Amino acid sequence: MRDLRRQALESKKTVSRKAQSREASRTNSRVLPLPTRPTTPAPPREMRAGTHPMTTKMGRAKVLPGGITPSIDDGFSAANDEESAPAETLQDLSEVIRDFTDRKRSSVLSREENLTAYVRILTSHYIDDGIPNFPDLLSSLIKSIRSGSSEKETMLALKAVSLSALTLLDESIYARIAPVLKRTITDASSSATKAAAIHCLGASTYFGGAGEDGILEQMTFLLEIVSSDGHHVNAGDDATVVTAALEEWGFLATEVKDLENESEEAIEVFAEQLESSESSVQIAAGENIALLYEKSYSPLAEGEVIEEAGSGDGNGSSDADGSDGFNDDDDRGGGNGNNQEKRLIKRYNPYHNTPRILTQVNALAHISGRHINKKSKRSLHANFTSILNTISNPRRGPQYSKAIDNETCRQYGSRKTVKIHRDSVMRLDRWWKWLRLAALRRLLRGGFVSHYFEGDRGVLDCLPVMMRPVGGGRGKWAGARGSGGGVGGGGEGKKGGRIGGEMMEMFSC
Repeated sequence: MRDLRRQALESKKTVSRKAQSREASRTNSRVLPLPTRPTTPAPPREMRAGTHPMTTKMGRAKVLPGGITPSIDDGFSAANDEESAPAETLQDLSEVIRDFTDRKRSSVLSREENLTAYVRILTSHYIDDGIPNFPDLLSSLIKSIRSGSSEKETMLALKAVSLSALTLLDESIYARIAPVLKRTITDASSSATKAAAIHCLGASTYFGGAGEDGILEQMTFLLEIVSSDGHHVNAGDDATVVTAALEEWGFLATEVKDLENESEEAIEVFAEQLESSESSVQIAAGENIALLYEKSYSPLAEGEVIEEAGSGDGNGSSDADGSDGFNDDDDRGGGNGNNQEKRLIKRYNPYHNTPRILTQVNALAHISGRHINKKSKRSLHANFTSILNTISNPRRGPQYSKAIDNETCRQYGSRKTVKIHRDSVMRLDRWWKWLRLAALRRLLRGGFVSHYFEGDRGVLDCLPVMMRPVGGGRGKWAGARGSGGGVGGGGEGKKGGRIGGEMMEMFSC
């Protein structure tokens, strides 16, 4: 009996040459092995589910806007600071593109396999030498999006377009893909496909050469989706679609320098979404409101003279605590008090009825009751406490702390940071930085660390300078070469260049 069971389990069933070839191809050429990383303690389950990374000064992770994790690369492969995409990867990429664009000999299954490999390669590595035969590839991707042969193929093609836009920064992508994406958002039967197309539209607009006029046009389209609760694109009351539209609106808004004309209508729409029954919709709407209040302030220009009045109607508007805005530490460089050129001045009123917004946000920051689960309650409390701080005083960034640092005798200011790969830390003291990081993480996920350290121009143009503690512990910090974006967005950082050994001293804590 024992021998019979063994014979049954060790059956010599043959496998066709075609199946063997397909399996070998998957194993050897298209599945890129992830580098190993040192074993680290797993984060709590509720933190692994989050999308936004954050560490506090004491090293204890907290749930903040979007549900954050202790480190941006926890659970993913470690980035290699010295290596870019190897030659084998580039060869695999060329083969995948060649097979995918040969549509006469392809099937839905083979296209899905090729798209999976393409997405994996572009997620894991920054291809700084360009994507081979990209015009034909984009045409094939558009066909996959239009045909809808399978939902998986469509979703993968949308992801591939987004990654291509980030990798190439090709200004011709937006003009070709935007009309296709808007039709897909409207006509797709699946809400998941609609949401994926919205995220693709955001990435293609931002990285694909839309310009400010194109960005504002798509922001208007996204706002219509939100204001209609999804009905504008045949997705009525669909939280997935509305959340995607809110997230991409916020991402695109970080690139527009002046939103004075758009602010009133947008905040009115977002305030209505604060009443949603879905926490994802409420949080995304709240973050956009915080961004719009933040953008109503801008740095004091060189040689500009203003009247330092304590009036709540002028530039020195008071915060909710009654303190004069000019005395707030955060208007002098995020709580450090040594960056006088970053003093923030109020330029316009973002909304005519701020007390109404404060009431709504305060209610969400202290929400209670059995009608909401504990996880959502914690997320709402943490997010809207931070949002409330910014609306009360737009000089204050996310996770602002009014506690006094005994060493500097000043407020700690915005304490939100993300840990990137071991000892690297990025300060997220403004909402535009936070929203850009969230967008890049949605797109790259675990590959974000590799792209950052391999010098992806699109990533570096988006985000602030990464900081590293020099010599460990408290003391001097150093910033990595290459970054983007100033206060209020509009990134004017250096482009390109690998993050390498050259480090410059940035400030003293």
